[in-house]
Amino acid sequence: MTGPLVPPHETPEFLQPLVKASEAADPATFTRVTGPPSAAARPASVLMLFGETAEAGPDVLLLRRADTLGSHAGQVAFPGGGADDGEDAVTTALREAEEETGVAPAGVRPLAVFPELYVPVSRFVVTPVLAHWHRPSPVRPVDPAETAAVARVPLAELADPANRFQVEKRGWRGPAFSVRGLFVWGFTGGLLSVLLDLGGWATEWDRHDVRDLDVALAEHEGRAVAPPGRAKE
Repeated sequence: MTGPLVPPHETPEFLQPLVKASEAADPATFTRVTGPPSAAARPASVLMLFGETAEAGPDVLLLRRADTLGSHAGQVAFPGGGADDGEDAVTTALREAEEETGVAPAGVRPLAVFPELYVPVSRFVVTPVLAHWHRPSPVRPVDPAETAAVARVPLAELADPANRFQVEKRGWRGPAFSVRGLFVWGFTGGLLSVLLDLGGWATEWDRHDVRDLDVALAEHEGRAVAPPGRAKE
């Protein structure tokens, strides 16, 4: 099932465009990956948890994976992970978010489910679950062996053109963000870029600012690199 989970009048105003978009969204809304998923693909979910503060306005919860993990080490992501037997997408997203960040599920209201997205690199079929953090709880890296950092990132900062660019590697290219010490790219960067557009938060940014992924990561981490730091189209 995809689309809204609650009536329109029960959706916060700032999230209504995203809930509305869930009605018509298909995988092509978010990704250029085509074709059916691998037979070995495993179901997974991510929680796209949006809150709001008086100081910074709407924000979204992100985490940075531990550098010691065997898969996607050090990458920034939405809370989420693989489904347990018998779980639906919403249950998986809430459970994983609690296990990774300590967010209290009682303060989270799922609003909509977006279409399944196949991620060939990890062979997951990922269902994004949109939710409102109506009663925020303290968050933290629950297990430092899995999660290095957790942050509420204001959408205004993600949408700031100064924090946006593209990265490329071996023919692949996608949106990226550098904000609050986080370097966001890949699957999560692509999702965030589309969400900013669908939610009406995006502003014009320089899509011709294309940087080599390895070089951009090294610069972000303060490591010395030999090649140029960026390429202009």
